[in-house]
Amino acid sequence: MFCVGQTVLYGSNGVCMVDDVTEKRIGKIKMQYYVLKPLCTNTSTLFVPTANQQLVSKMRCILTKEEAEAILQDLPPCGDWNNNKLERSEQFRAIIAEGSCVELIRLIRLLRTHEQEQLARGKRLHITDERFLKEAEKMICEEFALVLQISRDEVLKRILQ
Repeated sequence: MFCVGQTVLYGSNGVCMVDDVTEKRIGKIKMQYYVLKPLCTNTSTLFVPTANQQLVSKMRCILTKEEAEAILQDLPPCGDWNNNKLERSEQFRAIIAEGSCVELIRLIRLLRTHEQEQLARGKRLHITDERFLKEAEKMICEEFALVLQISRDEVLKRILQ
């Protein structure tokens, strides 16, 4: 159970504050919800039913400073590029859905490496790959910038070095 005031990562929505735990009635059904306020955007409020394990499983406590530093000290290799666009999209979608910091960093590094290779050939990153890159960077950079108290750009520099 998450507590009011706790900072969590909620899937690709990024870093959020648990603003409230409230009950709402929809028709005849009364349900309890986590009320999440994204920290990087003021435009939305998210309601996550506490009884919906699939949605609650997308919530996790943000890393500690020590955990974030340890991940950045031991950066994972980026892996090999998959030329099959459909397979690649499914792999990337699964990584985003899982939300593992190590796998997201591996994805960022792989996509940035491929982007540089494409630029050297006078080409661009495929638009689908570009979307996955932006989403992975948003998820990682928001959390690491908050925890380490550095800018998003500095987080990316440390990931890509």
